[in-house]
Amino acid sequence: MRGVIQYIKQRLKNNNKSANASASLDLSGPVVIPRSSHCISRKQISANCRKVLYRLSKAGYEAYLVGGSVRDLLLGHEPKDFDVATSATPEEVRKLFRNCRLIGKRFRLAHVYFRHEVIEVATFRANVPCKQSMSQDGLVIRDNVYGSIEEDVIRRDFTINALLYDINRFTVIDYTEGLEDLDHGLIRLIGDPVTRYREDPVRILRAVRFAAKLGFHLEEATAAPIRECAILLEQIPAARLFEEFNKLFFAGYAAVTFSLLLQYNLFGLLFPATQACLGDTTLHLPVDTFLQTVFQSTDDRVDDGKPVSVVFLLAAILWHPYLQQQYHFQAGGFRSMVAKDKACDAVLSQETHTLAIPRKMHHHIRDIWNSQSFLEERRGKRPLRMVRHPRFRAGYDFLLLRAEADPNLKETAQWWKTFYHAKHEQRIQMITDFQKHKRRKSKN
Repeated sequence: MRGVIQYIKQRLKNNNKSANASASLDLSGPVVIPRSSHCISRKQISANCRKVLYRLSKAGYEAYLVGGSVRDLLLGHEPKDFDVATSATPEEVRKLFRNCRLIGKRFRLAHVYFRHEVIEVATFRANVPCKQSMSQDGLVIRDNVYGSIEEDVIRRDFTINALLYDINRFTVIDYTEGLEDLDHGLIRLIGDPVTRYREDPVRILRAVRFAAKLGFHLEEATAAPIRECAILLEQIPAARLFEEFNKLFFAGYAAVTFSLLLQYNLFGLLFPATQACLGDTTLHLPVDTFLQTVFQSTDDRVDDGKPVSVVFLLAAILWHPYLQQQYHFQAGGFRSMVAKDKACDAVLSQETHTLAIPRKMHHHIRDIWNSQSFLEERRGKRPLRMVRHPRFRAGYDFLLLRAEADPNLKETAQWWKTFYHAKHEQRIQMITDFQKHKRRKSKN
């Protein structure tokens, strides 16, 4: 990366020295970095993506590797996926690839399917969407106006995501000073930030996500209107926000993401009930402390290559709203079990309006919540039945996570750890000893 920046600085120096510099040194056009000055090798690009790029080029179309994959390769990271931008229309791409499927209404895309990989191919977009493609608030609702590569680059969101790689010439192409922002660790929107956020409010969440993922910070003009524009996220369909939630919290940087969402007043737009709990002084444990523990645990699992569960994380994020609702219904005279059921329904119903949590997940979240009181009480021989239940492990893991943030649960969590790994005879003895201890405690 340092070699790339040195190359740009040398070009600037040469351009200032001579007014007769060649057109290739005209920085009003793109900066083109030759192979000798950048670290990207074709071998780092998946074989399937290379196949797509070469076939498009051979057919006479422009085709470039674009976006996050170029950014990540320059940073020395392994890209999660590879995207292609081309002058070919989606229909023309489909003619070249039998394994192609066209998707999308807002913006038509071609997905080229291989056995273990999907290459997304997008046609160059025009710089300015037509008025018929925009809502009265400036939200882009259709974006199928095609243009040139120069226009397409300007339509992209952030400078660091607007870099191109030309596989035929082995060059990196930069129209937006994205290389310098990459070097300085900046997340910068292309164009006027307010206009770009209005076009697609999800860019607000993407800005936070990239800052967390890359350890970058938001450029001043990009950050300034976020709090003002955050309300625009209410225009976004709940299903799309659910997809963005998964991207935000399951990539190994959930703890940092949570802090940034709080910093820019965005967390409450995704989880309004949990946000309301953050200032609740009646809860014995600060909610933000518990959530930091939850998100750090999620990051640790991702780093260790262990599976992570959307259901589990949602149960944790919505745990305190559930407790609040449970207390509310009990105070209204409902019995404990009825209050729990009503609390589950109330919290999940409210949150589903913001994030389209699939209905099948509601039952699993409910099971995790309901199991907590049984795990804490350890009545009679119920622990023997619970440990054999197919969903026991989720509730058990949730109790251990709660205990990490709440010292009052340490003893209970340790008891279950021992019980879980014990043999049947030892479990019987543990239950007997616990009941004796409970009786002695009640007499005192």
